[in-house]
Amino acid sequence: MPLCANKISHKGTPRSPKLSGREGAVIILKMPIEIKEINSTHAEALSQLSKAIYVEHYLHLWYPGGADWYMHEQAYHPAKLLSELSDANNRHFIAYEAEQPIGYLKIKLSATWEGLEQFDCLEVERIYLHKQAAGKGIGKQLMQLSEQVARENNKDKIFLKAMDSSHDAIAFYQKLGYTICGTWVLPFEQMKEEYRGMVILSKTL
Repeated sequence: MPLCANKISHKGTPRSPKLSGREGAVIILKMPIEIKEINSTHAEALSQLSKAIYVEHYLHLWYPGGADWYMHEQAYHPAKLLSELSDANNRHFIAYEAEQPIGYLKIKLSATWEGLEQFDCLEVERIYLHKQAAGKGIGKQLMQLSEQVARENNKDKIFLKAMDSSHDAIAFYQKLGYTICGTWVLPFEQMKEEYRGMVILSKTL
């Protein structure tokens, strides 16, 4: 069931299911993407979506028990997300394909990082997609939405964190004009050491 939320006018045509047509022809039906902003009434639904996406991508990062701790206590417990959704400094969006949630975005309207203190910055704190949504341009649409919100709020820069082992993700952000401006190490002892390194990427607006 789709969430009831404010609809954002970001639509694309990423999905192309094939149907058999007359004389063996193939008919392509392009499904639009809708991005909707959500609020504190959607904490439980966001928790379920976040965990479903996380298990597709990130279980290998953790020692036994670590992923469960991170998902159910540290990051995606409904109470934790309710607090984040209730914070006026945060905005959350969910991307839908054929009315099914396939990804989400969290941005912080005011944020800073070492070396960026002199700028008025927006942070893209989370941007996650189901595996089935990869390669369809949805991540780019969410990043464009982030930059739109940043400009509407007269921000100087936008920044985000990415795992230094996620070479494809870093290349994606660099293609959008982001440059590496710092590093960081995640403090989670439950996470394997080789995956704790992060890079900070920023873009001037």
